[in-house]
Amino acid sequence: MTPLVQAEQAVLGAVFLDPGQLDHLSPWLRPDHFSRPAHRALYAAMLKLRADGHPATTMNADEPLPLAWLTDTVQEASTRTRGLAASYPHALVAVCPSPAHAPVYGRMVLEGAIHRSVAQHAIRLHQAARADGIRHGVEETIHHAQILADVLTDLAHRWGTDPRPLTPPAPSEPSAHQPQPVDEEVLADEEFLLGCLSVRPGQLLDVVGWLHPDDFADAGHQHIYRSLGALHHRGEPIDQLTVLWETQRRGALADGTLDAERVLRVCDPLAFSGAAEYFGERIIQASLVRTAAMAARQVRALADTESLAPGRLIGYALHALGPLDDIRRRWRTASEGEAKPLRPASPPDAPPPAVRIDAARSRSHPQLTATAPATAAPAASCPAVPNRDHRRSPA
Repeated sequence: MTPLVQAEQAVLGAVFLDPGQLDHLSPWLRPDHFSRPAHRALYAAMLKLRADGHPATTMNADEPLPLAWLTDTVQEASTRTRGLAASYPHALVAVCPSPAHAPVYGRMVLEGAIHRSVAQHAIRLHQAARADGIRHGVEETIHHAQILADVLTDLAHRWGTDPRPLTPPAPSEPSAHQPQPVDEEVLADEEFLLGCLSVRPGQLLDVVGWLHPDDFADAGHQHIYRSLGALHHRGEPIDQLTVLWETQRRGALADGTLDAERVLRVCDPLAFSGAAEYFGERIIQASLVRTAAMAARQVRALADTESLAPGRLIGYALHALGPLDDIRRRWRTASEGEAKPLRPASPPDAPPPAVRIDAARSRSHPQLTATAPATAAPAASCPAVPNRDHRRSPA
């Protein structure tokens, strides 16, 4: 028998011995907080008899308790569940150490209910994320993520704590970076987006405000996206070779995350063309579903840790939902257009300022000194590529 079951038996036994304890329990302890159906039925029956004005609930503490309190409770509880023996209340009374400790036993029951509720809603969020990943949607994931956040807030209020995120200590934090299988279509969308951006870098302005490198499922694609953003930010030309050079400078080739052939293939100007915003929305949608599944696994692992106090459990769970809240806001920005990224003052096709060109060259070529002429010729922009409506085949 687990300590939680013993706590449920003790609180019921305390109420059988002293019905006045319901005055302390009824405001915050509910029948659904009990894990066993018989215990839920007995506590619900006690609350109903108290609401109906049963004589035992209005007696003074020094008066003898009538036997009808036990028999009436069992009779009422029998209408809510099956197999409840008439002798069970006597067993509950026998295991109760002290009726005066009923509020403490009740908090033990509530603590077990908090762990159980958080685990159940985390499982539902994980199932919704898996289903949305198959049908390429996000509606169910967002719905269950909001339910989990609301449940955590409600449980925090019931426990008497402030619903705020808490960063868990590193040793006890569940691993969140385990490699997960990624759909081939998601990886293809990421390659299409990177190809579109390498061909027409101006499209970075359409996605950079809400699409982050961590939204890419593949680590190599994350490096290429960072390289494209860095080149564009410095005003340097973007083509196959400059992207390859930037990924090398960032160490992506040295650590084996990427190889030169793969970078050249992804950035091939003859292989990809299309609207970057469309593929960006598909990528952030897939990222939202992955993030929700990862958060659900974290919360489930926390809820399964029985030694974790409810206040810390709720705080750690809210912390685990933090990345999901961030990506959900960015997804709404992408899909609903709530906020557009700021455009630069100069048109995208205008050559970058000479000072930025000089600084970029100095970073790329350490042998150049800061005394290099600031009037150096502007770097040649990447050649214009006709806007082809080339799309992937269904295969």
